[in-house]
Amino acid sequence: MSTASGDGADAGGDGASSAVTAPAGRRIPPASSMPWVRNLRRFVGTGAGLGSEALMELETKRILLEIFKERQRKSAEAGSIPSFYKKKPEEGSISSRVQRLAKYRFLKKQSELLLNADDLDAMWVCLRENCVIDDATGAEKMNYEDFCHIATVCTEQIGQKCKRFFSPSNFMKFEKDDSGRIAILPFYLYVMRTVSLTQARIDMSELDEDSDGFLQPHEMEAYIRGLIPNLAQLRDMPTQFVQMYCRIAARKFFFFCDPHRRGKACIKKVLLSNCLQELMELHQESEEEVTDTEQAENWFSLTSAQRICDMFLALDKDQNGTLSKQELKEYADGTLTEIFIERVFDEHVRRSKVGGGNSREMDFESFLDFVLALENKDTPEGLTYLFRCLDLNGRGFLTTADIHTLFRDVHQKWIEGGNYELCIEDVRDEIWDMVKPADPLRISLQDLLSCKQGGTIASMLIDVRGFWAHDNRENLLQEEEEQVEEA
Repeated sequence: MSTASGDGADAGGDGASSAVTAPAGRRIPPASSMPWVRNLRRFVGTGAGLGSEALMELETKRILLEIFKERQRKSAEAGSIPSFYKKKPEEGSISSRVQRLAKYRFLKKQSELLLNADDLDAMWVCLRENCVIDDATGAEKMNYEDFCHIATVCTEQIGQKCKRFFSPSNFMKFEKDDSGRIAILPFYLYVMRTVSLTQARIDMSELDEDSDGFLQPHEMEAYIRGLIPNLAQLRDMPTQFVQMYCRIAARKFFFFCDPHRRGKACIKKVLLSNCLQELMELHQESEEEVTDTEQAENWFSLTSAQRICDMFLALDKDQNGTLSKQELKEYADGTLTEIFIERVFDEHVRRSKVGGGNSREMDFESFLDFVLALENKDTPEGLTYLFRCLDLNGRGFLTTADIHTLFRDVHQKWIEGGNYELCIEDVRDEIWDMVKPADPLRISLQDLLSCKQGGTIASMLIDVRGFWAHDNRENLLQEEEEQVEEA
């Protein structure tokens, strides 16, 4: 018994000692291999059994981890500065030739999709044959069913290229009567104008040598030169005058479409400008349909171009191709003030590279800008040109002192012309009342544009004839009404 118990005790002792010494002899398995550890981690990972605060911490950790990974990805992508300038292919290189060929094929394909003159005539015949006459006005109209029917007929006769004009959205663009009908004439004019503008864009894009969407002066002149044979009123232009005419005509596009004077005009701006529409007015078959006044007012008419050229030659007394300050003072019979002429040379005439360091001469392009500004004083572009001259200190606004200084020369010419005495302060107050500036102590360019009388105010400050016209505006208005009644 004792032996057995002793053996058992010894056995128990040996087991205890082996249990104590076992960890030192055996390798403990990793925690990840233990089932209870895996189950606990899986339980915690799902969020089950966690409180709201623990869940919030877990969600915050996940969001921050995603943000960190996203920033790492962006940092890796932005390891180098992105390219913002790509050198244009060299002339004659394979890249240049491929680019030019692709551009040629694209423009040719776009041109083939346009309606030609015969297609437009066929569309007009189709519109008239399938429209209805309004009993009240006698206008030719069509409802949406007629519109769809005409679309089918035109597609059969002309082809798929006319189908895009007969979309529901195009029908909704036009004014409808009580019966839901639109007039066919505005729709046809819309088609013609769309075709004309698209063709103009194709022609300009062909001349755009670097394909950047802008035209340089020589490219614009080439476009105008190509239009001359198609403009009825310019077909008889003397050959020796064509180059000068193109310079004069192109300058107006750059005056209105290149306000920052970068030397290139955006093709989209050119297409949407009134200049192109004014040029296209010369399509009229004969000048007999246009009065002399309308020809003179149209900058692109041959009469206007010759007038401007003759004016420059008459002012250029020394015939050196440029105008000095003294020569420019004779413009408009010398009615412009001396301070204005000085400011024009300060702001809009570059220093001459020939002669003294301070010598300045106005070249022909600067003279064209000068004339355009004076003949378009009510436009934002013309008024911006003049405002830079009126802003004597270059501060971006006019004060009462500036108005007094500018009008002092007008007042002197006014008295020399034998007119009645007037008070400069009264004129200054009148100008302030006309403008009603946002800041009562200064007049900005935006104030002049907003008051809709900026051109009149500019004339009052730079031209004694302009002030006389404002002072006698009621009499002039009455004379115009009498002339209209007699006509």
